[in-house]
Amino acid sequence: MRIGKIIGTVTLNRSHPLLVGATYHIAVPQPLANLTGESKEVAEELVLYDELGAGLESIVAISEGREAAQPFYPQMKPIDAYNAAILDNVEVGGKR
Repeated sequence: MRIGKIIGTVTLNRSHPLLVGATYHIAVPQPLANLTGESKEVAEELVLYDELGAGLESIVAISEGREAAQPFYPQMKPIDAYNAAILDNVEVGGKR
């Protein structure tokens, strides 16, 4: 699981019937150096499936790969990245 920041929204014309009712967001994973303020380098963006209602600039926990589909068992959904949580704040080594 990684921490990421929502930077945009994806709009679809059509989607798989199992994926109706949620939104897709563009998120940038935040490495430890970004979280501690040591680096401003931007990682490669990814698209994540969101049923929790995260907004622009929200900090989220990103589940990827097989684990991203596990919350939907037994009816697996064809997704590769999932918003597992919306984080209020992140503290690393005593710093926010």
